Amino acid sequence: MSYKLKVSKIIFFICLLSGTAAAQVPEGFGDRYIRVAEIGQIVDSVNVWGDINSSGRYLVPEDTKLPELISFSLGFTTPRSQRETSIGGKKVEYEIKVSRYDRNEQLLEIAYFRYRNYDPEPIEMFEFDLQNNDIVTVQINRVPTFTDYVGIIAPILGTLATSILLVERLRGD
Repeated sequence: MSYKLKVSKIIFFICLLSGTAAAQVPEGFGDRYIRVAEIGQIVDSVNVWGDINSSGRYLVPEDTKLPELISFSLGFTTPRSQRETSIGGKKVEYEIKVSRYDRNEQLLEIAYFRYRNYDPEPIEMFEFDLQNNDIVTVQINRVPTFTDYVGIIAPILGTLATSILLVERLRGD
């Protein structure tokens, strides 16, 4: 086999493989595309936003369930301190919303899953089938604590006290 024939075969296979590989990667593929599925596997593209450790657009296997997607995105963000969840354990509520747009019927379908940190996850979450182009929004709601109120009121009182002292000092001179 001649050298030119070998080189032309190698170039042909490189061109063939690069076209196949490029078809697997969406246009504008950036850092926030997270591929969980193996290359060549049928995938769904799902957006994950909100109080999650790694938000972005996930390329997940076709039959991925909602708890698996949350695990792929490294779970919920942690509260600012453990003290916020320690008193009675009733302070944190997780709200997960899945939005899906049906182009044929021009209808927006929304599924809500809401539970507190001491409750078990809703069974419907484990049975919910994610589809291509779903938008998953995660929000963590918590009851304000005493330190939250102090954090708001203390600067106001400090500014007010400083203003009063400044006015009194200017009057006295």
